[in-house]
Amino acid sequence: MDEESMEEEGGGGGEPMMDDQNHNNWGASGYGRHLLGSAAGQLGERFLREAAAGTPAGTELSEANGMLQGCEPGGASCKGGAGAIAAAININASTSKFLMNVITIEDYKSTYWPKLDSAIDQLLTQSPGDYIPISYEQIYSCVYKCVCQQHSEQMYSDLIKKITNHLERVSKELQASPPDLYIERFNVALGQYMGALQSIVPLFIYMNKFYIETKLNRDLRDDLIKLFTEHVAEKHIYNLMPLLLEAQSTPFQITPSTMANIVKGLYTLRPEWVQMAPALFSKFIPNILPPAVESELQEYAAQDQKLQRELMQNGFTR
Repeated sequence: MDEESMEEEGGGGGEPMMDDQNHNNWGASGYGRHLLGSAAGQLGERFLREAAAGTPAGTELSEANGMLQGCEPGGASCKGGAGAIAAAININASTSKFLMNVITIEDYKSTYWPKLDSAIDQLLTQSPGDYIPISYEQIYSCVYKCVCQQHSEQMYSDLIKKITNHLERVSKELQASPPDLYIERFNVALGQYMGALQSIVPLFIYMNKFYIETKLNRDLRDDLIKLFTEHVAEKHIYNLMPLLLEAQSTPFQITPSTMANIVKGLYTLRPEWVQMAPALFSKFIPNILPPAVESELQEYAAQDQKLQRELMQNGFTR
């Protein structure tokens, strides 16, 4: 199948298409913005609703063929006459077109996966707030067609390999970071990846629903979070944690938002890492430490006074 025919089919069922300034195609019926994960999620949900409302591919065509074969001219079973036959043909026109455009493994590798590969690259490397020139509807349409044509296993394998290679590069870059930049760069890598998942997961929602959840009994988002844990966080946690503890004891060495993002992110990746620094995690994750007891009130008061002195030393007044 050539690229031109694929894009024609992915154009929103014949509706006029419009381009915004970033060439993000969206139909006249409107999707607001296609540049955020929530928009991609809404688009995926629409496709899933349409798929759920229809019949399996080929069913309608088979039924129409049955009507035509069993409809002898003038027979009692052909009360609808030519009108019924024409209606059956019209109903199944789109199904016939879809079945005729078979996507071979060569088509997938040469036409479909390169589009997905390029979009994933942009999503993984974009900075927060960037507007990237991809059409979410076109990419979702690629995924939808590949799943319908039994390429889910290959597509899932390619996606995991693609993201794994990206994370291995990220890990090597972090290893080369000097200590004074290590925390900030880890925070950027974590935030960038989690932000990318907000778009990548919805774009592959059809593959997730009808392959990963159904056949693998897993969830795509969980699998991709696990990749970051294994290829980045696990390799850096023992270098990162001492730096975080040192930064905690030196007020304003890093911004509070950076510290909060990292600690909350580590807790999301692997909750048991709390045991490495319970006091640190307790500042950002509720109910980590056991309830306060009366016998320790004086210690709590001493810690509070110490913090107030440190704040005053750094220019903060009461």
